[in-house]
Amino acid sequence: MARSRYKSLVDVFAADIRSGRWLPGTRLPTHRQLAATEGLALVTATRVYAELEAMGLVSCETGRGTFVRETSLPPGLGMDQKQVAVGMMDLNFNYPSLPGQAELLRSALRQLASAGDLEALLRYQPHAGRLHERAAVARHLRVRGLTVAAEQVLIVNGAQHGLAVTLMALLQPGDVIAADALTYSGFKVLAETLHLEIVPIPVLEQGPDLEALERLCRSRRVRAVYTMPTLHNPLGWVMSAEQRDHLVAIARQHELLIVEDAAYAFLAQDPPAPVAALAPERTVYVSGLSKSVATGLRVGFVVAPTQHVAALERTIRATTWNTPGVLTAIATTWLDDGTVIQLEAEKRADAQARQALAAEVLAGLRYSAHPSSYFLWLPLPEEARPDQIVKALMQEQVAVSTAEPFATSAHVPHAIRLALGSVDMHDLRVALEKVHWVVSAYA
Repeated sequence: MARSRYKSLVDVFAADIRSGRWLPGTRLPTHRQLAATEGLALVTATRVYAELEAMGLVSCETGRGTFVRETSLPPGLGMDQKQVAVGMMDLNFNYPSLPGQAELLRSALRQLASAGDLEALLRYQPHAGRLHERAAVARHLRVRGLTVAAEQVLIVNGAQHGLAVTLMALLQPGDVIAADALTYSGFKVLAETLHLEIVPIPVLEQGPDLEALERLCRSRRVRAVYTMPTLHNPLGWVMSAEQRDHLVAIARQHELLIVEDAAYAFLAQDPPAPVAALAPERTVYVSGLSKSVATGLRVGFVVAPTQHVAALERTIRATTWNTPGVLTAIATTWLDDGTVIQLEAEKRADAQARQALAAEVLAGLRYSAHPSSYFLWLPLPEEARPDQIVKALMQEQVAVSTAEPFATSAHVPHAIRLALGSVDMHDLRVALEKVHWVVSAYA
């Protein structure tokens, strides 16, 4: 009977929300008020709201209450990184490109077609890549302050595949991995898919709260920590040398595996040494060429301690066998001939120009960003509902992301993330002007 009462309440609430009887942004009764009004146990009232939240109908916010969500948004828009509609100005996902990149590809294909070893690229490749290609990656990484042997490098199908291979090979379902309370959404989805328990590290203005991480390690059996020390997505910080030393000390004391995500590291000028250079015995370094070259060039790389290389190779074999030979050959040629370094410098300048434009257009709004990054984090006024902001911008043909995909804790900040790298400068100005207008309307 109790279960029937609980289910019927969920159905009534859902019907009222979907019919529009309760408008988006409406604050629902507290758990205690619902329990008292309906004659329920407090745990049952909590369960009602939890199921409504799982259905995507309400948002339960720690310290604020439970609110009706905007349900007229297309599935995924603003809540996940998916392809947006034609004509929409996309500030949801970054795929930065520069004029002339297509011609670079044409030239590379012509060069490859005239090479004598073309037939070899049509056969299976070694799981971790051919040794001379791994050596090309190792040479490139010296620019980022990381000196490693070619045998420690494994070539993968983009940085996301590198993260997947790392977590699949070195962790087990149920393992606890610490990550910033706001972190890369692709990592969050991957960890959940692999049934890893993410425990959040509170975030401070310029980095993770490492004192909180220490306390966490003393109270839980944390197996690994996921970190983006050089240009954090979405908050834009670059951890200081002192913070990196502190993180390494914690990892060594508590025997943590460190997973260092360096996908955006190329945008930061003269950052401190990678964590992998400070703790090479326990750090797996993951990066790729999707942001620095092109998202369609699905070539990434993993640098691992020698004792983990065999397990990572087995996982590459289990997931893709090897990277496409043609793409890898093009990518490693560009690493060796300076094309990647040139593109990284040009994209760094492009990102700086976009941040300068954002600073001009968003003047008066408080936000967080790195001066060379392709994204910014925009907290919203307390009165504003993120889903309503997303809907209002969608009606203005602008797609943005709420904080939800990035949040690893129960508390989801009132904020949106703006990706600046996927539209031209004219459209970016127009889109940012609309963001300023919509957000200011709620202030």
